[in-house]
Amino acid sequence: MTSRAGRTKQRLFEATLKLASSRGLVGLTVDEIAAEAGVAKGTVYYNFGSKDQLIDALLRYGVGQLADRLRAQAGEPDPVAGLESLVDEGLAFIAEYRGFSQILVSEMWRTPGQWHETLTLLREEIISIVEEQLRRIADAGRLPEGVEIPTAAAGLFGTLLVVALDWQVFQPRRTRADVRDGVLALLRGFTR
Repeated sequence: MTSRAGRTKQRLFEATLKLASSRGLVGLTVDEIAAEAGVAKGTVYYNFGSKDQLIDALLRYGVGQLADRLRAQAGEPDPVAGLESLVDEGLAFIAEYRGFSQILVSEMWRTPGQWHETLTLLREEIISIVEEQLRRIADAGRLPEGVEIPTAAAGLFGTLLVVALDWQVFQPRRTRADVRDGVLALLRGFTR
C-alpha cells in the first residue's frame, strides 16, 4: 500500500485495530475510527463505503498477510521442518499483529458472527496451507495412520491462535522460542 489511497486505508486499518483490540468490533463507530486515524468521517465512507466493509477489508488484508507468510515457509524440503516453520511464522505474525489476532479469535468463533461468511473463507485459506503441509508429512510416511488431516489442520490452527494469544496476554515474558517449542512438542507427539 504505497499510494496515497493505500496509506489512508492503512491508517484506517491501524486505527480500527487499535480501537477494536480493547473494545471489540461491534461497538465501534465510524466517527471513532476516523478520529483515531486523523481523517474526516467521509474518508471512511469514500474508501470503504461503511464500517462493515472496512472491517471486512481489514480481515481480508490481515489473513492475506498471514497466508503469504505461511506459504513462504511451506517450501522446506523436510515436511516436518516445514510445519515447524509454519508454527514459528504464525507465532511471529500473532506477536507482531496482536490486535488483529485478538479480533480474529473473537470474531471467528462468534456464532453467528457479523463477518462469519468472510471469516469462513479466510479460515479455509489458512487451514488449506496447514493441510497441504500435513499431507506432505503423510506422503513422507511421517504421520501416523488414521490422522484425519482436515481435523488436524483445524486443530493446529486453533491451537496456535489460542496458545499465541495466551502467551501475549498472560505470559508475555516467555520468548517466542519457548512458546514455539511448547507447540512443537505437541506436534512431535503425532509426527515421526
